[in-house]
Amino acid sequence: MMPSHPIARDFVRFAVDSGVIRFGAFVTKAGRDTPYFFNAGLFDDGAKLGRLAAFYADALLASGIEFDMLFGPAYKGIGLAAVLAVELARRGRNVGFAYNRKEAKDHGEGGALVGAPMTGRVVIVDDVISAGTAIGESVRLIRGAGATPVAVLIALDRQEKAAMAGQTLEESAVQHVQAVHGLPVVAIANLDALLEALASMPNGELAQWLPKVREYRERYGVSAT
Repeated sequence: MMPSHPIARDFVRFAVDSGVIRFGAFVTKAGRDTPYFFNAGLFDDGAKLGRLAAFYADALLASGIEFDMLFGPAYKGIGLAAVLAVELARRGRNVGFAYNRKEAKDHGEGGALVGAPMTGRVVIVDDVISAGTAIGESVRLIRGAGATPVAVLIALDRQEKAAMAGQTLEESAVQHVQAVHGLPVVAIANLDALLEALASMPNGELAQWLPKVREYRERYGVSAT
């Protein structure tokens, strides 16, 4: 396992300290028993969101991907793309931001898209990729509006085999999205970074979870993405 980028290590520590990454007994959407859980909805105040936006901006800018605007899939992606747009503007990079409605509006301005006109190179911003459904819908909307999706930006890559349509794939949801849509997926951090963080605090109260998370990685994990 290669050492994680400093952005990833710092983000994992921030997420753990904020209670966004929790340890215990949880069940994933795929029905797997997991010793950890990531809930981006717990970035729930201004200070946390401000720091989260900085991590998203750091990861996006470090990727070198050229982009013209941001798109946030409903629902969690909306707030994430919005705070990222604010952070980029604070750094002198003012770009448009748009998002979709779950159901198209049939009155007023109508339509499924809200925000800046969809144009140019678009980065899709979300928290995680579970099955790729939201990403697929986002790609369809962006291309349908005449713009070009160029990347997906997420907070955490769980690096585990995807479960779709009742089947377990040999690739992760991130790898599946990359293969199906031909888009790079940029993650602030991944499961390897979480394992590295746990291993760096052997005397801490979270150290007890290191063997369990390692076991989970060995059972369901895929190679680094």
